[in-house]
Amino acid sequence: MNILGLDAVVFGVDDVPACTACLTDYGLAPVGVSEQGGRFEALDGTAVVIRRFDDPTLPAAIGPAPSLRETVYGVASAADLDAIEDELGRDRAVHKDADGTLHSVDDMGFAIAFQISVRRPYSASADLTNAPGSAPQRPLNQIGISPDMPAAPRSLSHVVYFVPDSAKAEAFYQRLGFRTTDRFVGVGPFMRPAGSDDHHSLFMIQTPPHMKGCEHFTFHLGSGTEVLLAGTRFAAKGWTSFWGPGRHLLGSNWFWYFNSPLGCHIEYDADMDKHDDAWAARQAPMSADNSQLFLFAGREKWAPGGPPAKQG
Repeated sequence: MNILGLDAVVFGVDDVPACTACLTDYGLAPVGVSEQGGRFEALDGTAVVIRRFDDPTLPAAIGPAPSLRETVYGVASAADLDAIEDELGRDRAVHKDADGTLHSVDDMGFAIAFQISVRRPYSASADLTNAPGSAPQRPLNQIGISPDMPAAPRSLSHVVYFVPDSAKAEAFYQRLGFRTTDRFVGVGPFMRPAGSDDHHSLFMIQTPPHMKGCEHFTFHLGSGTEVLLAGTRFAAKGWTSFWGPGRHLLGSNWFWYFNSPLGCHIEYDADMDKHDDAWAARQAPMSADNSQLFLFAGREKWAPGGPPAKQG
């Protein structure tokens, strides 16, 4: 089952204008947006989809509005869809749309779907670094950063669930070919599908049953510089930082999390580790030291000669 990764996350929301503003300010391109909702796309076509919470076409809610209503995975071929349908059909209902998309529910009650991936080719510049001791990546007279440089979401990276039984949830996704790359002991696994070499497309956190839901989702940006730039621009539009910026230890990815009106946090990430089946999963206790290698705190801009920088 060649699952490539996430194609979309679908939310039922109670404030379409606020969610539209958030996702547009975040950097996603609105497609077909109306008072009923719409689609918000990254450069590769992966997306966040919002609908009114009472939209009858949405899967059943697992919590109050707003909340995640479905996680959509992209696959490489129709044969992969057939294999997934056969596997899930052994012990649960599977519905196929007219366009061939499969819909079902995982062992924790999260609605999941599978489709031929919408991911498309795109062009975006690399972040070229010059470092003493290695060959320069950026040529002479080419500047590395400018105030108007792009920092757009490139691809839907991962989603994080709160689950009441992380071991049972992990076993379900292993049925679909997911591999566990790392684990926080007593908390839950980081998992990647067979068709992706990203450190994880799914992370699950053990919580009491009443907390079940989506903790956050994130899109890949091109670099740590882009995370800092996109997050700074997002904050300047009034969206409040929740955690970050910083860099995770497991996965190595840069991060910056924000509060959102979607019922979960929304993150920017960049420079995630890549793994194949030769990788041996690590285990670590959950702690602040293991959750991030370093963490920054923002402050207002400052220049030499101005008032002293505030401390703390």
